[in-house]
Amino acid sequence: MRKLPQVQEAKELMNEAMDWSTFKWLFEKSRVRKTADHANDSLDRMERAVKARWSDDARAIYKKCSAKKSPAAQRLDQVKPEPEATESQISAFIENVIEADTAAHRARMDAEKTFDEAEKLMSTSMAREGCKKAIRSWELKEKAIRKAEAVVDTTQDGVDVKEAES
Repeated sequence: MRKLPQVQEAKELMNEAMDWSTFKWLFEKSRVRKTADHANDSLDRMERAVKARWSDDARAIYKKCSAKKSPAAQRLDQVKPEPEATESQISAFIENVIEADTAAHRARMDAEKTFDEAEKLMSTSMAREGCKKAIRSWELKEKAIRKAEAVVDTTQDGVDVKEAES
């Protein structure tokens, strides 16, 4: 995965912001928020671009794995035969992607909640904590994107489900 300049800029700003005074935070909070939003948007675009390169089979497995299943659907899954070995390999990769996506999303929401609370309370210590959480959320999102890229590499290296079934 290539480094995104918007994310690098946001990380640098967050690291700088951890040393700001309350007065500086009051004047710069909108720039911090805007920079963080640009970083999040860039990561979201990259994630969509990577997942757009997935095979149709990988997308179908992702949809199946990420869908909330009803109890009836779970009972039906218990009587289905075991999936092909290659499908289960791709499923394992995709389950890792889903877990990484979920962790990154939770971290992002936590960072945003911390920033909102810091702004409401005018707390620089909380804003500093929000900076740390934002940086961590971007690192987790980058990790999730790398895992999504592994799905592309796996399906392109001959472990494509349709090829294995024919």
